[in-house]
Amino acid sequence: MRIKVDFDLCESNGLCEAMAPEVFELDDDDFLQLKVEETTPENVDEVKRAAAACPRAAITLEG
Repeated sequence: MRIKVDFDLCESNGLCEAMAPEVFELDDDDFLQLKVEETTPENVDEVKRAAAACPRAAITLEG
């Protein structure tokens, strides 16, 4: 599944990074960065939880 982030909605609170650190990362300026753009069988559950926990619903999965 493709991971999409609406960076206009994202408030960089870091919940997603805490739940899936191999996928999401806050850079030195506190902007969210995607480390990968596709889920894997190993991280798909973590990414789904991170998307569900996002207070601004900025993370979605496609496909």
